[in-house]
Amino acid sequence: MVKQSFIPTAYSNFLTEGSISWQSPSNIALVKYWGKYGEQLPKNASISFTLSNCHTKTTLSYKKIKPSEGFHFEVYLDGKREKDFEPKIQKFFERIEKYVPFLKEYEFKIETSNSFPHSSGIASSASGMSALALCLTQLERSLSGAEGTETEEKASFLARLGSGSACRSIEGPLIVWGEHPDIYGSSNLFGTKYPFEVHDTFKNYQDTILLVDKGEKQVSSTVGHNLMHDHPFAKQRFQQANNNLSKLIPVLREGDISEFIKIVESEALSLHAMMMTSMPYFILMKPNTLEIINRIWNFRKETGSNVCFTLDAGANVHVLYPEAEKENVSTFIETDLKPFCKNGEYIHDHTGDGAAAL
Repeated sequence: MVKQSFIPTAYSNFLTEGSISWQSPSNIALVKYWGKYGEQLPKNASISFTLSNCHTKTTLSYKKIKPSEGFHFEVYLDGKREKDFEPKIQKFFERIEKYVPFLKEYEFKIETSNSFPHSSGIASSASGMSALALCLTQLERSLSGAEGTETEEKASFLARLGSGSACRSIEGPLIVWGEHPDIYGSSNLFGTKYPFEVHDTFKNYQDTILLVDKGEKQVSSTVGHNLMHDHPFAKQRFQQANNNLSKLIPVLREGDISEFIKIVESEALSLHAMMMTSMPYFILMKPNTLEIINRIWNFRKETGSNVCFTLDAGANVHVLYPEAEKENVSTFIETDLKPFCKNGEYIHDHTGDGAAAL
């Protein structure tokens, strides 16, 4: 499929005003994407668990106006106008206008709320942009009179133009983004459901997010991605990620949790190694991030547990473990890891099936 296929024909219906609401989850990449080119296209393929409890709720209210040169919208977070978010939405609308050409014919109010801290490394842009993309594609369905048409692919395509990883938040529980020779149907343009068999061990997988730092990141993901353009290890990193995704296919099929842990933890550390070896270099991990990692390693060694960690682009730690170990690992988190979380806060989550209309 090519992007031109997402450009619509003329709309048949006329809508004056209304509102649409969607809830879309965050996701956590097992094989990481870090580095992009062109119009939000990934330099390597990635795969992620779609989460459930960490989500964004977005309501898009629209009112018909005379078509104009500019976009008319306001953004609200938890009921408060957030002008700082509006330049990002402006850029998003500019990118997607040719695919949803009704944007300048409406005045929009975008009301959003997160079930988790914004801009702290839990992919709030992924859940937020995917929720907004779903609202827009539903509005387009109403305008085109094609209410029953499946739109996950277009929503993923649009979401990617707002935030790359957002294209992995539309569906679940395992989503691939980026062309990969071993995964038929994979695409740089949108996320696709993982097509192969998954062992029961990896179903309803648990993810407890330890909130080490709830503040906004010192270096945004956008800046970090751009630093990969001249990175001395970029080519090797992109190859490593694609190789790890190939290795993960038999691991997920056979339930080889030992190899799963090696791949996932290596990917997390490789991601942060790219940050620490870019120019300018930066570190998003905090001392408590490292303390938590070491305690997970010690616990695994002492108990034989299959608990492991991954990191997104931030200081927070995602503690991953099979559902069968939920009780034991929850106790370990409460007694050993909670003291290293800011205000002792963490979020229990698990894999989910994607976004839902509200």
